[in-house]
Amino acid sequence: MAGTSSREEGNLTALKATVSTASALIAQLQSTGLAAQSKSQKAVDALQLAHDAASLIRAHTTKLSLLIINKPFTPTAISTVLRELVAGPLPALASAIELCTVERYTKALSVELQYRAKKVFVGLGTLFNAIPLDGKILSDDAKNGTGAGKGNGSLAVTGTIWEACDGVVDLAKIGVAGFIIQKAEAYRDLLKDALEELQEWAEEGSDGEDEDVVEGNKDSAQADFDDIFGSQRHIPSDDPQSIRPRLESSLKRLRLLMLLYQAVTKRRFKTLPPLPHPQLPSEPGNRSVDDLGIVKCLDEVLDVMKKIPDIIDELASAFYELDPTEIDKRMDQCFFTGFALAELLTKNWKGEEDEFSAWAAKSKVEMKKGW
Repeated sequence: MAGTSSREEGNLTALKATVSTASALIAQLQSTGLAAQSKSQKAVDALQLAHDAASLIRAHTTKLSLLIINKPFTPTAISTVLRELVAGPLPALASAIELCTVERYTKALSVELQYRAKKVFVGLGTLFNAIPLDGKILSDDAKNGTGAGKGNGSLAVTGTIWEACDGVVDLAKIGVAGFIIQKAEAYRDLLKDALEELQEWAEEGSDGEDEDVVEGNKDSAQADFDDIFGSQRHIPSDDPQSIRPRLESSLKRLRLLMLLYQAVTKRRFKTLPPLPHPQLPSEPGNRSVDDLGIVKCLDEVLDVMKKIPDIIDELASAFYELDPTEIDKRMDQCFFTGFALAELLTKNWKGEEDEFSAWAAKSKVEMKKGW
């Protein structure tokens, strides 16, 4: 019995040391990551590495989660899972982050992979802290998140890690092109929402014009209330500041922007060559002035697509305030930004003009027209 007790104590001591080592690694990965990889590793597919590492982490998390809640409590088995994590998939996922460079995978995807991987690390750090070091499995409260530790149960933490790992795997599956398309579609949806909101405001204003003429200033108290609490005003029937022509012009060009977003996705993003591109120079100095490179171009395009919905929100606010000066300012800002988007993608990825090039040229002319 004494020998058994001594062995169990030794196993617990070893487990404590292993948990400490694993926790220290997780803390390092959350804060600084690993050192940059050697040049010989540049050929490694960062997304495939991330996919495989996240899949292994998910599987090991399942094992670990079951070991800490089911009898008999086995410190050696838990230590084995932790050592496997520390020796393989954890540093592999960190390496994938380092290898997913801005120059080869786009800044957008590089940032996204880092964000998703850090969620894995954070979840694992929480789970490691939940590992019992007293030789007993977790209590029902600690497992389910009831009692004093409500909301932080090991099962919930395990689910969070699974979700985070799935996020990394999903990103790796869709690749650069798929992720760029997802981002573009999300920005298009924001643009669509802003356009629909402005259209609804315009329609409400039109529906109420006849009634406003009849009613006149009958309910001035209500008008004062609306002004105080920021209710959206509508264009007066006489429209002395020419708000409605501005609105009609803006709506027309916003619809054109919607078409541009859709066309860019179909004609440019869905025709992207495989990335990272093996023939694309990774160093900016190796590119000519006229060739920004596919990867850099993609990041610039996404930046522009992201800006436009925000500008449209500001444009809508200017209309709600019936402020012609601000409307003109935001109209110019919005549509010249759209002009820049079309300009970035005038030529296809081979540097040639095509059907989209001609359409983009026409759209630029339309967007430059004033009200």
